[in-house]
Amino acid sequence: MHNSWIVDERNYFSRLDKFLRHELKHVPLSAIYKFIRTGKVYVNKKRVKNASAKLEIGDIIEIVGEDLSKYSRDYTELKPVSMKLDIIYEDTRLMAINKPAGVSVHPGKNVSKPSLVEGLMYYAQKNGFEVFLVHRLDKETSGVLVVAKDRNTARVLSELISSRFVLKKYVALVFGKISSPRSIDKPVDGQEALTKITPLRQYRWNASGVEQHLTLLDVEIETGRKHQIRKHLAGIGTPIVCDAQYGDFKLNRLFSKQFGLRRHFLHCKLLAFEFEGKRYEFEAGLPKDLTMVLDVLSTGRGLG
Repeated sequence: MHNSWIVDERNYFSRLDKFLRHELKHVPLSAIYKFIRTGKVYVNKKRVKNASAKLEIGDIIEIVGEDLSKYSRDYTELKPVSMKLDIIYEDTRLMAINKPAGVSVHPGKNVSKPSLVEGLMYYAQKNGFEVFLVHRLDKETSGVLVVAKDRNTARVLSELISSRFVLKKYVALVFGKISSPRSIDKPVDGQEALTKITPLRQYRWNASGVEQHLTLLDVEIETGRKHQIRKHLAGIGTPIVCDAQYGDFKLNRLFSKQFGLRRHFLHCKLLAFEFEGKRYEFEAGLPKDLTMVLDVLSTGRGLG
């Protein structure tokens, strides 16, 4: 079996895996990544085993030795949905929004609420443009999200944001005491990753009779791997507060019960970059659910 595509303006995605996921919606993601891992994917006649390999307009993509017709994965067709968007900035090429927690960027399994991309599609259709996501935030992470309004802008911004030429800053609250700035460079999913953390304030919290330290952090990432911040902070023994996947279940449950926090304490506060000779800098303040947590900690037994 032989399957091939030519990358053009219509189907362009900067990464190989994103391109294949878009073209092969009926194929399970696990199968797509297996094709890449086992050397069945070729770019311009060269075998490529790196899922994040960069693509260019005109590249020829091939999958060799697979009958793609045997796959029949169900997928949800995106439909525009009216949604209130907190727009930070907008011009003819791009827009930045303040993404709320609890809203998925893309539709997923067991997700009944409309995704952010469906809300953006509705807004785009209403205002006469097409929407292209150039990066993502986890469902429970709030903050700055940049969106392109045309495919060429999307291509440039995708490459920019995945590079080290974009300033990406977050705020995180973690369990544990971090007293000085440090960098974490442990690879994530086999790829280089760098996270820089700076303590802003420390707190103490009485967790059912046991004193727990917490630290509010300024976090800067120079790479953007999946769950990078969450994995890195958990990996040094200071997981993000209420992180259900990488955190401490017992502490999370106690904290959530006392403070009413229903998601992990991670917020993208700033994204800045140069694009076509212009400096863009987008900021989003901490949402109410996170500021309330800090207010209670401060008026209780804060150390700051």
